[in-house]
Amino acid sequence: MPTITVRNLPEETHRALRVRAAERGRSTEAEVRAILEDAVRPAKRTRIGTELHRIAAGIGGMDDLVTVRGRTKIKGADFK
Repeated sequence: MPTITVRNLPEETHRALRVRAAERGRSTEAEVRAILEDAVRPAKRTRIGTELHRIAAGIGGMDDLVTVRGRTKIKGADFK
């Protein structure tokens, strides 16, 4: 798992992190991980499938969409 180092963190910020972590029963490191996770991967983030469904519903759905798959044989590599 990757590791990051945060340099020049103000003492007041570090103290606030320690207090916040203690209030939640976590280590400071676990609290920082949780904060970062919430910041970059919020629970209410847009998911691609949900967004595609919303777009399709906005144009009347895609139930009548006809797709045709090609059925060509796959040729392996020739190393001769």
